[in-house]
Amino acid sequence: MRGSIRWFSTFAKGKSSRRTGTDWSASRESATRMLAAGSWATRCRDRRIQNMRIALKACAALLLAAAAALHAQDYPKGSVTLVIPLASGDASDTSARAIADELSRELKVAIVPVNRPGAGGALGTELVVKSKPDGYTIILANNASLVFRSILDPKTASYNPLTDLTPLGLAMRSPSILAVRGDAPYKTFGEMIEHAKKNPGSVRIGTAGAGSVGDFCVLTLNSLTAAGLTTVPFTGASPAVTALLGGHVEGVVLALGTMTGHLRSGTLRGIVISSRYPDFPSIPTLAELGYSDPFFGVWVGFFAPANVPVEVTRTLVPALERAIKSPAIGAKLRPLGMMMDYAPPEKLLAEIREEHRRVSEIAAKSGLIK
Repeated sequence: MRGSIRWFSTFAKGKSSRRTGTDWSASRESATRMLAAGSWATRCRDRRIQNMRIALKACAALLLAAAAALHAQDYPKGSVTLVIPLASGDASDTSARAIADELSRELKVAIVPVNRPGAGGALGTELVVKSKPDGYTIILANNASLVFRSILDPKTASYNPLTDLTPLGLAMRSPSILAVRGDAPYKTFGEMIEHAKKNPGSVRIGTAGAGSVGDFCVLTLNSLTAAGLTTVPFTGASPAVTALLGGHVEGVVLALGTMTGHLRSGTLRGIVISSRYPDFPSIPTLAELGYSDPFFGVWVGFFAPANVPVEVTRTLVPALERAIKSPAIGAKLRPLGMMMDYAPPEKLLAEIREEHRRVSEIAAKSGLIK
């Protein structure tokens, strides 16, 4: 009996201490399943965490957007800064301040004009491009600083007028005029061109600066007439007019607003203009003289930084339209050579796009850019 017990005990111990190949395989499969289950659970947990993070970010973005929209719906809560990228005292500055007063009445907040001249308007424009897009900083800028400057001097004017600003509306235009002295030997545009062809290099045309609107007008005239007019850039319109009166140049191409007094007094005579102006009906346009390409004129518009909330533009754009179309504004600015000519944002953008194309082509053909 004892032997049987010992034999059974020994058999049981041997059976419990040894595993067959099948047992080991089953254990490995079980362990693999456990590891796989653990890995799957970990992946599920990580995916849930990732989804939660995405959801939290989306919620945060929505909350920020909602907060911005609510803030924009209350626009304007305070004063709005109007950057004027020109020195105080000229026609554009006077016009900007007149419109600012009218816009202030429309929005019932203060519109604060701030002059930021320099680099042909590029410094003030850069300031607005980099400002917060909340509608509390806007700019009154012209095509000279936005289009011409950005094409010819991209290091100084590093902005893109087609993408870095939000157009709010075209405000006004000032035609460009080719003017000569009242006692000049040629009385008409045709006579001046004939004189220039017979006497190469004898007709010098002053402009407000290198790469200015006037510079491109002279390039256009030379392309149309082959007259060989010589461009003489000055450091502004006033020095150019002074040089013409002193006989240092034979003509100037400038914005009408810079020489209305001289044109009215007869000390200067306009011989061609970019577009008809009621106060000077006798000055013809290039088209009326039979030429295909027009002069570049000066236009001035209002802009905000890119990505301004639509709630802001819904308030600002119609208020600007009403201010610009105010009869009082038109009567005040017309004697300065500025013609009020409102156009909505989409039309202003289309004009910028077309002028940008044309200026780029002329600059490339003339070797001003590569």
